[in-house]
Amino acid sequence: MWTQRLMWIAWPAFLVAGVLEMLVFAMVDPQDLHWFGQPLTLSRQGVYTLAFFVFWIITMVASALTTLLSMSPFELNRCPVAPQARPDDCHKASSCP
Repeated sequence: MWTQRLMWIAWPAFLVAGVLEMLVFAMVDPQDLHWFGQPLTLSRQGVYTLAFFVFWIITMVASALTTLLSMSPFELNRCPVAPQARPDDCHKASSCP
């Protein structure tokens, strides 16, 4: 189940990061970029690579938030431990649906 959710998050984020990369660098030359007033010391390919991973991480966070917010209360509140293995002071000592 978690691997499927990870693919729901990672794969669309990968595709969007690729599109963002093309859109941004169609208008911006990596050699013209500055960081705190200093020109970047990375090569063009280095800037492309770094930017892609930044775009991918940002879109993965957005996709993960969407996935988290789409979970039902049952999914969020279900018991991760079998009833016989729960400690006595567990708030969910009764069986879960």
